[in-house]
Amino acid sequence: MATDYDAPRKSEDDSESIEALKERVPNNQSGAGDVEDSDNPTAFELPGADLSDVEDVIVVLPAQQDEFTCMSCFLVKHRSQLDHEGPDGPICRECAA
Repeated sequence: MATDYDAPRKSEDDSESIEALKERVPNNQSGAGDVEDSDNPTAFELPGADLSDVEDVIVVLPAQQDEFTCMSCFLVKHRSQLDHEGPDGPICRECAA
């Protein structure tokens, strides 16, 4: 027996109107355009904002005895990631590959 998949399907559940379906679904788009500062507690600054009065405090530690700076990627790595000493200095495993 062949089934006609293109034929319209009618059942008891299909008799519900579109208006009734819309009432059951919450409207998520009602307040999408209203964005308040309370929604953004970190006070995100837009690019190009004047940050000249902001002072950052950054503590820079010197390289430790078990660390080296790769002369290819210029990242500080642990000695276990040392691949070889090149003519310019140490090279890490990632850059040597």
